[in-house]
Amino acid sequence: MKNYFSSNFKLGVLGGGQLGKMLLAETHKFDIYTSILDNSVEAPCAQICNEFHQGNLLDFDAVYNFGKTVDLLTIEIEHVNIEALLKLKNEGLEIYPQPSVLQIIQHKGRQKDFFVENNIPTSPHKRFSSLQLLKKETFEFPFVWKSAQFGYDGTGVKIVRNQSDINSLANVECIVEKLIPFKNELAVIVARNKNGEIKTYPVVEMEFHPEANQVEYVICPARISDDVAENARKIALKVAESFKHIGLLAVELFQTENDEILVNEVAPRTHNSGHYSIEASYTNQFEQHLRSILNLPLGNTDSKVAGIMVNLVGEEGFSGDVVYENMEEILKMDGVTPHIYGKKQTRPFRKMGHVTVVNNNLNEARKIAEKVKNTIRVISK
Repeated sequence: MKNYFSSNFKLGVLGGGQLGKMLLAETHKFDIYTSILDNSVEAPCAQICNEFHQGNLLDFDAVYNFGKTVDLLTIEIEHVNIEALLKLKNEGLEIYPQPSVLQIIQHKGRQKDFFVENNIPTSPHKRFSSLQLLKKETFEFPFVWKSAQFGYDGTGVKIVRNQSDINSLANVECIVEKLIPFKNELAVIVARNKNGEIKTYPVVEMEFHPEANQVEYVICPARISDDVAENARKIALKVAESFKHIGLLAVELFQTENDEILVNEVAPRTHNSGHYSIEASYTNQFEQHLRSILNLPLGNTDSKVAGIMVNLVGEEGFSGDVVYENMEEILKMDGVTPHIYGKKQTRPFRKMGHVTVVNNNLNEARKIAEKVKNTIRVISK
C-alpha cells in the first residue's frame, strides 16, 4: 500500500467549494497533502489547502497542467474539462471518479440513456439538441425540462405547464422527462473502492423548498418502510455497479405513489444528501470518499443517531456581505452543529452553510430542525 499519510504524496482536487472544504477537514485529520484548482481565489478551500492554483475547471490547459503536478486527482464538482482528464489518464495519472464515468454523468442526456441501457428504472425521457427542435414536438403538460449540462441545485430544471412556459426555456441541449407523481424524494450514497469493496449509507429523505427547488431538509433515516428502503438500496447498488465507478456516488430517487423506486439522477462525488453524516455517522461521507479513492478499507456507514441536515441559504431580498443572524440562539439548542462554508457574499437561495441536528428520536430532531430553520437568518449587512 502506498504511503499517503505525512508523505510526499499529493492529492489534487478539481474544485474548491464547500464540498472541498469539508473534504479538507478529513485530509487534515490524516495529514494528506492537498492541492486545489478553482476559478476563484476567494473559494472556501483557498486558505486551508496546502497548495492553491487558480484556473478555469472547464479549460483544457488549466486542468491538464494542474493534473501534471499531482499524484492522484479527484473532483468536488463534475463540471470539469473531460478531454484534459482523458489525456491525463492515458498518460498514467490515477483519476477517481474515472473520466469515462464523469463523461456520462455530467451530461443528463447520456446519463438517462445509460440508465435505460442498463435496465435501471427511471422516468421516460427524450433528448433535444435545441429549443427549436423541442418546439416542433407535441407534449402532454406538465413535463420536466432539464438543461443537458451545467445544471445544479435547481438551476437548469423547470416544470413546464403550458405553451408559454416552453417559449421561456433556454436554447440549449436538453432533455424532456415525464413528470412523475411521487410521494418522496430519496437518496442513497454508495462508496466503492478500486478493490470493488462497496457500501451504502442509509436511505435518506429530502424535503424541498417549493420555489427554489433546493433541498431544505435531509432526514436520516428516511421515514419509509423497510421494504421500500431495501429496494432503494438495491437499485442504488445496481447503478454504482453498472458504472463501476471508484469514489462516492449519490443516487437521487423518487418513491412513486405505488412505492416504485425510480432513479432521478446521480452525482459522482460527495453530496448535500450526505452532510448529516459528519455528526451522525460512524464514518462521514468525506472520510469515506478519501478511503474509496485511495483504495483503503471502507468505513462503517451506520448512523450513531438520527440526523437531520438543514440547508442554510441566502434569504430573499438580501445580497452582499453576509451576516448570520441569531447564530447564538441555535447554538443554545441541544444536538445542533452549524457549518459555515466561508462564502463572503450572500444572495437569494445561495448555499451558504448547513446545520446538523442529531437526536436519538427522529421526530424530536425534525422539530428542532424546523426551529433552527425559523431562527437563523442568512442576510447581508
